[in-house]
Amino acid sequence: MSLSPASWSQARPTAPVAARRWPDVASPPPSSRLRTAAAGRRVRHALGALPIRVRFGGDAVGRGGPLMEVRDPAAFFRRIGAGGLVGLGESYMAGEWEARDLVGVLTVLAEHEAALVPRPLRRTRGAQQSDGRPRPYLSGELLALSLDETLTYSSALFRGFPAEQHLLAAAQHRKADRLLDLAQVGSGTQLLELGTGSGELAIRAAQRGARVLTVAQSSEQQELAQRRIRDAGFENRVSVLLRDFSRVLGRFDAIVSVEMIEAVGEECWAQYFLTLDRVLAPGGRVALQTSTMPHDRLLASRGTRTWTQKYIVPGGLPPSAEAIERFVTRRTGLSLAGRDSFGPHYAETLRLWRERFTHNAARADALGFDEIFCRMWTFHLAHREAGFRSGMLDVQQLLLTKEELAD
Repeated sequence: MSLSPASWSQARPTAPVAARRWPDVASPPPSSRLRTAAAGRRVRHALGALPIRVRFGGDAVGRGGPLMEVRDPAAFFRRIGAGGLVGLGESYMAGEWEARDLVGVLTVLAEHEAALVPRPLRRTRGAQQSDGRPRPYLSGELLALSLDETLTYSSALFRGFPAEQHLLAAAQHRKADRLLDLAQVGSGTQLLELGTGSGELAIRAAQRGARVLTVAQSSEQQELAQRRIRDAGFENRVSVLLRDFSRVLGRFDAIVSVEMIEAVGEECWAQYFLTLDRVLAPGGRVALQTSTMPHDRLLASRGTRTWTQKYIVPGGLPPSAEAIERFVTRRTGLSLAGRDSFGPHYAETLRLWRERFTHNAARADALGFDEIFCRMWTFHLAHREAGFRSGMLDVQQLLLTKEELAD
């Protein structure tokens, strides 16, 4: 079947393909008629109180707002009744509901998550195991369908809104340069980067005359960065190391790290900040960029299992600003010297990625990404954009400093 933006929203994957590749999406979880009916009543009641319109065939609920079309109400109710918000995402992947303004719908649902899904249904971490497929954020082919030529998979920094596709690469450079300025990276700086990404930030640092050790999280990331660094002519200034971040050795004048904290998982946050403290030279500076969530939402999220953890970043969880400050002040010799938030810029970045991915539908087809995969990736980008637009997520650049040694 040829993929197009229309086919992602209109076509349903064939049963054999779906069952083989996407077992939890191919069919709703088993449920009795009574349980499905009870879930339906609960979900209808919750949706009916929201600023949204939800259409179930000829029936509709809601107080007005973006339209959500539920094509298979029974399957929709069974999934949410069994899996909460994980079920909501899987129902979208299965084509059981659709929205012309997907971000608008997801923004409303993000703002009213507690009303839509009761707490017992959110505390389902570990109830099902990951299927073990490689996660899409590791796929260079997929990222090339979504990102600009820098292949940077983190928030850009724009001069103004609305942002435009042809300005995305410059906005990514602006973000990188601001981090490097924050860390005072210049000629002769011994710089450590935790989380290599595409190698773009390391290249920008090398252009300033820094010597860079950048630590990759996967062999694919390492190979991509090495190729781009070599093509840029900086392989004599940048080394790309594949190693667990906690095993990095040496002392560095400056450290930069972009959106790595949320990927390593809460259980590794203490080790992450202890590593920064251990390898940063006295008088050095650390410039971090990370997604964050409100602290009360972080506390409520502990013990839950999210759709994003299941399909995109296993174990990933954005910290709160309060959690970061607590780790830094209580567990390290570092000081939090500056913080700047720019959440709306991430929302715009995600919008541009999503639009670019839709534009590249034919290429996605040629690369073998099936309809469910494309709906999954579209849902991921829209879901994250909704998080930033609703204020449930933010993105910050932080400056950490370390005192000079006394004479």
